[in-house]
Amino acid sequence: MSFQTPASEITPSPEGWRLDNSYSRLPSSFFANIFPAPVPEPHLALLNRQLCSDLGLDAEKLQHDKGIAQLAGNRVPEGAEPIALAYSGHQFGHFTRLGDGRAILLGEQLAPDGRRYDIQLKGAGPTPFSRGGDGRAALGPMLREYIVSEAMHFLAIPTTRSLAVVTTGDMVFRESPLRGAILTRVAASHIRVGTFEQLASCNDGEGLEVLVDYTTHRHFPELFDTGNRALSLLQAVMERQAELVAQWCCIGFIHGVMNTDNMALSGETIDYGPCAFMNNYDPSTVFSSIDRTGRYAFGNQPLIAQWNLARFAETLLPLLHPDEKKAMAIATEAIAAFPGLYQRRYLAGMRAKLGLFNEEVGDTTLLSDFLDCLHRLGADYTNSFRALAAEAPTDAPLFRDEGFTAWHRRWQERLTRQPHPLEEARLLIRTRSPGIIPRNHKVEEALEAAVEQDDYSVMETLLQVLAHPYDAPPEQGGYHLPPAPGAPPYRTFCGT
Repeated sequence: MSFQTPASEITPSPEGWRLDNSYSRLPSSFFANIFPAPVPEPHLALLNRQLCSDLGLDAEKLQHDKGIAQLAGNRVPEGAEPIALAYSGHQFGHFTRLGDGRAILLGEQLAPDGRRYDIQLKGAGPTPFSRGGDGRAALGPMLREYIVSEAMHFLAIPTTRSLAVVTTGDMVFRESPLRGAILTRVAASHIRVGTFEQLASCNDGEGLEVLVDYTTHRHFPELFDTGNRALSLLQAVMERQAELVAQWCCIGFIHGVMNTDNMALSGETIDYGPCAFMNNYDPSTVFSSIDRTGRYAFGNQPLIAQWNLARFAETLLPLLHPDEKKAMAIATEAIAAFPGLYQRRYLAGMRAKLGLFNEEVGDTTLLSDFLDCLHRLGADYTNSFRALAAEAPTDAPLFRDEGFTAWHRRWQERLTRQPHPLEEARLLIRTRSPGIIPRNHKVEEALEAAVEQDDYSVMETLLQVLAHPYDAPPEQGGYHLPPAPGAPPYRTFCGT
């Protein structure tokens, strides 16, 4: 089954758009046809020129009035079929009917590499799923998604991308009036666990079969001819989520709102609302102002991923086996495998951050003891791994602690039990432990300059630094430093 228009039948527009919308050919219950609401004074704030090139788009033309109008939703690009997607989701554990309340999918860009990329306008106006909302977005959160999603890309973590941010000339009203903006988001697709939950909640068995076929065809074509396609899809999605969350935890990233509608089946990080990066190591770290119980704390992310996947498995029960008890047994067995999938990937990533090429039984204890030291001392997660690659002990407080120095001797002895020389171990650490992450206070500095002063130079410099996270940190600017001691607790907020 394929709802896709062959690439040979799509003529590019002057801006380079080669849009198809295979999702719009699915059953009508999957989406609503809706055009973006025009904005009065669109102005291009940011354009991702490298991403333009990757997508086959002409960055120069997109900076002219016609291109800006397309990025603002005032003019629909050639070949676009704008739709808002229907989906549900468990938000903080509670089932809710949702849908794209402020985002409109224009279609799929056929890129020069032969792949399809969803092009979505976020903040493009009300849709049938807005539930009384204005459908708009504020400039600050859209710029924040641009910064963090690009940082994740250069950290080599699967993620949606940000093509452009356009200011609208309107104000949006939250706790106070804020400048409006539209983000152009690029994704492998916007199929979520919540997409399946929507159909399951309506007992739409035929729709579920269609969605399984569509998702398999789009993201896992190698599985299309397997015997039990639904089970193969579940297992493949579990593999990608195990890899994704392991990468988050290795890098110190906290998504902040791991609702099932924010879990993309493609395995990409999606929806950068109250996300942040951990400074001092603490598994209970929470930044989101709406996560009052710590459900989505740093250390809970693997557990929540498994919980979300269990909800996905529940939607597939009718397709796993006609007998309900047997279907439940199949799903339960599949989901029970997730901790092992995750742990293998997490340990592989953390071994590399410790400079270990081979595996030993005691590595898990070696790692946990290191993390215990970081937690006890309130040490910076990112810089502590990076410090292990130093040729001589640094003057960091970590190296003045007796407990850590005892661990350090154990670790150095462990390095001798592998065939690779010490310099190769140091290089491995440096290539897997970034010197630069989007430090929360640096992101806020960039946002304040852009939103309050219309000064994008701070953000542009930050983006340039974030594009080389594994290089030696530049001394100027303090991009590698955590916030100063005594800085107030950092809080993030949802942009809706």
